[in-house]
Formats: sequence, C-alpha cells, structure tokens
Amino acid sequence: MPIFDVLMGTNTLTDHQILSLISEFMIDAEIASVKPFGTGHINDTYCIVNADTDAHDYLLQRINHLVFKDVPLLMNNLVHVTDHLKEKLSQIPGADTDKAVLTIIRTRTGQSYFEDENGNCWRVFYFLKGTKSYDLVETEKQAFEGGKAFGRFQYLLSDLDTNLIGDTIPDFHHIGSRLAKLDRSIETDVTGRLGNALPEVDFIMERVDKMSGVLRQGQAGILPQRIVHNDTKFNNVLLDGSDQAQCVIDLDTVMPGYVAYDFGDSVRTIINTAAEDEADTNLISLNIPLFEAYTKGYLREATRFLTAAEVKSLIKGVLLLPYIQAVRFLTDYIDGDIYFKIHSPEHNLQRARAQLALVKKLEENEELLNRIILDTWQGYKQ
Repeated sequence: MPIFDVLMGTNTLTDHQILSLISEFMIDAEIASVKPFGTGHINDTYCIVNADTDAHDYLLQRINHLVFKDVPLLMNNLVHVTDHLKEKLSQIPGADTDKAVLTIIRTRTGQSYFEDENGNCWRVFYFLKGTKSYDLVETEKQAFEGGKAFGRFQYLLSDLDTNLIGDTIPDFHHIGSRLAKLDRSIETDVTGRLGNALPEVDFIMERVDKMSGVLRQGQAGILPQRIVHNDTKFNNVLLDGSDQAQCVIDLDTVMPGYVAYDFGDSVRTIINTAAEDEADTNLISLNIPLFEAYTKGYLREATRFLTAAEVKSLIKGVLLLPYIQAVRFLTDYIDGDIYFKIHSPEHNLQRARAQLALVKKLEENEELLNRIILDTWQGYKQ
C-alpha cells in the first residue's frame, strides 16, 4: 500500500520521491504514512507518522517561495526566534521547551531547510502530539489561554534584538503600502472584477485616515517597534488536551512590528461569531465575553513589558487588522486570486465582505471594547 499519494501543484510525489526527500533530514524513524495536514492558506504541510507510536511524528512543509521570496532569511528568522524562546523558557522551572516551542529538524548537512532539484524548499518540525487548534473560539477559557499564549510570546521576545530579524514579507501590516497596492489594482483592474466590489472599495476609502493611526504613531516614535508574530489567528495557538495554551506556531511572519498588530489580529478571529469568510454577513456579531477573556489573558503576560502608549494603541489594532485583511482579500480578488488559496471564484470577495462587516460591528462598540482593555490593564498594574 502506498504511504503517500497526493497531488501537489502540478506534480504527484511517489513513495520513492517522498522517502528520498525525508531522508535528507535527521529523521531516524520507520515511516508509517505521510498525509496532508492543516488548513493553512500559504504553505503545503504534511504529517509524517512514525511507525513507533511512542516516538516523535514530524511535520514536513514545502515553503511557498512565491510568497516568501527569501527563504534563507525566513529560516534564519525562525532559527533566531525559536532558539531565543527555548533559551528564555529553559530558565523557567518546569517549562518543556520541546512542547512549548517549535523544534526545527536539521538536514543531514546541518541546514535548517532543504532545496530540491526543482527549486522547492522543504523544512521539518516535530509534530506536537496531543495538541489541537480551533478556527473559532468556543469558550472563555480558550480565549484566555490564547491571549496568554500570544502575550507571553511577545514578552519572551521583547528583549530579542530587532536587527536580527528580517522582513519576510516587507510592509506586511503597513497600511499605506496595502492601500497603495489596492489603488494599483483598482487602476489596472486586470480581471475586470472591480465592478463587483465598488461598495467595498468605498467603505475602505472612507476610513483611510482613521486606520493609519498605528502607523503614524510608530513612525513618530510614540510606539516602539517589537518582534511580533503578525499572524495571530487563534488557530496559530496549539492547546493541550485540557485547553491550556502550549505552543505558538506558524512563525513565518514573525518580524519587527507593533504589538497592536498582534492584538488586533487575534481579536479579529476571537470576537467574531462567524467564520472569517462567512457568506451571510448578518451572522457576524461580537462575542464580548470572549474578547474580555482574551484581553485578560493577553495583558496578564504583556503588562510586564508594554508601555502606556502601546496599551492605548490596542483598540486601534482591533479596528485596523480586519480592515487590513479586507484590503488584502479585496486586492487579491481584483488581481485574480494570485496570493490566497480559494475554494470558489468569489471566495476572496466573500472574505473581504465578511471582514468589513466585522469592522462595522467593532466601530459600533469601540468605546466599550477600549474600556475593557484599559480597565484590565489598570487591574494588572495594581
């Protein structure tokens, strides 16, 4: 029986090819199976199942070099970040660094990734058994644990030299750059889709000045630049069997940035009562208890290093990140779906509409949400 038979792009890998690929890494295991894993939009991920059920399983990923154009820089970032996290956690009694931080499996020549003869770049991590992730938060405990995980992640990296970490996707959350790309897409309209998205374009353009607040404060030196995750969807936290936070994953976008970006992106997926791409925007509303629980978890950890200006910027991030995501989805839709994986021709437009509906709901409740943030912060400071 084949252990691996899955279409990857235009190529189907045979058992011989996948075993040859795995042999390039320091994996000493009898392979029971290799199967597609996860729901990520960008990289192709596969779980390598060990025949020895008591030993490590592994995650094999093909890095999307069309998105991450500088793979050596990307992997250098991952090495610096994971090494720093493991060093910091090793100083905490009882911390298990193999469970709390991703472990990069080196190639047999000591490299952090392998480039095959077709120019595809591959990497391997330990698979963290017994963990789970959620696309939608179900309980206040989960929300609290997610906040705690990302708050601790930022705290542990708060003393990592930002000069060591490069931009894997330049201007990733730079709203000026994102809007400029949208402007170019609108001007060229290469797919003729613009006419389907005019209400969404108008909504975005009406809020340009307000949504530029974090960037302006950063450029003015009011907000310090930190090493942040930049893609803090709740499903990028792995929880253990008791729904306790265990590990922050998907580190490809870890770059210098502002804490409001991470807080806002987490809230984007936690507070929303519907999926990121919900087609019926009437189903989109705010779960305030989950927001409050996440905020308590996040600030329990992050209050140890945040400045007052950063805390006050968090509400700006709450509004900004779904707005940025809508801009990204809409740009990709107008351009012909060249970045995000889609499941239908209108999927990116559907995603953009859902995110803009979320922005509107957040605007309506901005004062309440900011009060929760500030009251929680003051409580931890006392």
